[in-house]
Amino acid sequence: MDAIWLTGAEWLAVLRIGLGLWWLESWRHKDKKGWFERGTGIAWAADVAAKHRWPVVRSGFERVVAPRPRAMAYVVVYAELAVGLGLVLGFLTPIALIGGLLLNLLYLVLMIHDWAEQGQNAMMALISLVALLAMSWQTWSVDNAIGLF
Repeated sequence: MDAIWLTGAEWLAVLRIGLGLWWLESWRHKDKKGWFERGTGIAWAADVAAKHRWPVVRSGFERVVAPRPRAMAYVVVYAELAVGLGLVLGFLTPIALIGGLLLNLLYLVLMIHDWAEQGQNAMMALISLVALLAMSWQTWSVDNAIGLF
């Protein structure tokens, strides 16, 4: 059976690019001034971690994030930008897919008590996994154009 309009590899590229646009939207709508100057994102995460049912989340936050809130704010915000650009352009795509998958898994664990956003994180993680295992960078990507991966 033939694929409709596009080949299977092209549909995978569409999925990869769509996921990249989703990450870019996540980056775009963040209040960067709030994250960087007022620490709103980290303050929210601290509140979530403090109430988390898993002690490992609380202790991990206290060891990794709490001592360096400004740096972690930059890491989160610019990781979303890097993942989005990497997926849309298809540049260092496997790295961007793994990075996005790790971010989504982190968000899933952090928000385990609030299922309101879990559908989005679970779906993004699933798309990342499918795009990674199906090597979605083989079509419409900088990686393919320059012979990476």
